[in-house]
Amino acid sequence: MKLKNDPVKFLIVDDKEENLVALEALLRRDGLQILRARSGDEALELLLVHDVALALLDVHMPDMDGFALAELMRGAQRSRHVPIIFVTAAPQEQHREFRGYDAGAVDFLFKPVDPRILRHKTETFYQLQRQKLQLEETLHLAETLMAAVGHDLKTPLNAVMLGAELILADPTSESNRRTAERLKSSSRRMQRMIDDLFDLARARLAGGIPIAPAAADLVKVARRSIAELEAATPALSITLVEQGSATGEWDADRLYQVTSNLLANAARHGATGRPITVKLAGTDDAVTLSVHNEGVIADDVREHLFDPFRSSARTTRARDEGLGLGLYIVQQIVLAHGGTLEVDSDEETGTTFRVSLPRRPAPGAS
Repeated sequence: MKLKNDPVKFLIVDDKEENLVALEALLRRDGLQILRARSGDEALELLLVHDVALALLDVHMPDMDGFALAELMRGAQRSRHVPIIFVTAAPQEQHREFRGYDAGAVDFLFKPVDPRILRHKTETFYQLQRQKLQLEETLHLAETLMAAVGHDLKTPLNAVMLGAELILADPTSESNRRTAERLKSSSRRMQRMIDDLFDLARARLAGGIPIAPAAADLVKVARRSIAELEAATPALSITLVEQGSATGEWDADRLYQVTSNLLANAARHGATGRPITVKLAGTDDAVTLSVHNEGVIADDVREHLFDPFRSSARTTRARDEGLGLGLYIVQQIVLAHGGTLEVDSDEETGTTFRVSLPRRPAPGAS
């Protein structure tokens, strides 16, 4: 499952720098962020801003020892449920261990710390936090999906239902012929939304969007997308510039999604009445597709440009067009082909989306 890759955070607290360095070196692993504090006060400040999966506290510290810090942690809502392992150089004393467990400890470690024991005792907390982060992201995605689908399918579905009633009332009139065309258009919009949702599921849950590479000509793909957009928007001006060969082994249907989405995005968000330029440039090993429009992408929108459901400002106009999955799906299709997707946008030069595709699929592409 490809979900947001936030790091798991461990907090280590010790008044001696050399102990912090040694403990951090023993704990280090991919996907783990170590937060270090040399006093109880520093630790409490970190706990105010970070969600911590595990805290390793030195028992013997001046001003505030590990037990006192643990009691303060248990009294704060944010850190109340953080698991605590005490680290101490003192020999095992039963009364101290009882006090530690009373303060909320889940375990004790005695110095010098055995790396294998440390790894074993902390791995469970690392894995539990990773699962928690994945679950939170999955729940957030599901909630956003339900909200978007509920809103965005409602308008075309209402149009289909109303149109069906009008046609049934008088199936031969010219107005009903136009109503039938609107029904067809609304149905296509719903179909696109459903297709986008399937692609989202494949990208997030199945490890990426599947492709079926075969001999293809990107010029033909681009011309098809341009022709369809111009037919739907006659006032639109689109120029196609070709430089070199644009053939390769790609999934032509998927690349049609790429070109159509980029063109629709340029038409929807570019400067009104200004031309769009599509450029295809071939080199020995790759083909670059660029889609340029006048206008600039706002900084707050650009930050989330390729996030599902957040690729636009989600204005009323954007909602009328779909679920906000277009640029996310474009990115996933390009990645499936082993390509890259970049965007440049400023007031002076406008906005350009640039797709670079290797002429041959990467090993394992499917």
